[in-house]
Amino acid sequence: MKKALVGIVIGSDSDLAIMKEAKETLDSFNVPNEIRILSAHRTTRRMVDYAMKAKKRGIEVIIAGAGGAAHLPGMVASLTPLPVIGVPIKTKSLDGLDSLLSIAQMPPGVPVAAVAINGAKNAGILACQILAAKHSHIASKVEKYKRDLESRVLKKAHKLEKSGIKNYLKRLQ
Repeated sequence: MKKALVGIVIGSDSDLAIMKEAKETLDSFNVPNEIRILSAHRTTRRMVDYAMKAKKRGIEVIIAGAGGAAHLPGMVASLTPLPVIGVPIKTKSLDGLDSLLSIAQMPPGVPVAAVAINGAKNAGILACQILAAKHSHIASKVEKYKRDLESRVLKKAHKLEKSGIKNYLKRLQ
């Protein structure tokens, strides 16, 4: 296995149901990655060690998923020069708004890119786009992905325009 370019970190295994989408996305782009459980509150030393050694080990982007107080992305970002993408995990009490605000409201000097609540797939795509600036083979895959997105939408647009809204909606049911 190639050395990981993207590190995916989560505070708890309960985040795996959402964060697996980041891994699946990276895998679909053939981007080597790793996933680790690192709680900012319960395994602080492990989190610090990971964040401080990530760049030296070849990691180029970190995706951090967290719910509730969501300290993991910001804490990791405070310890590494690497870009950190925060994925707010939906919570029962505030539907993930607490997580989103915690990740998005970072102090000056410690930026964390925030995707949508439970937006792990977009975090994987954003990581690929960041890597594309340096790795041409990843850039090619991102470009193809974007063309495929456009093609799928255009096919749907043509079907709608050809069949009309009533017939189009019948096909969806």
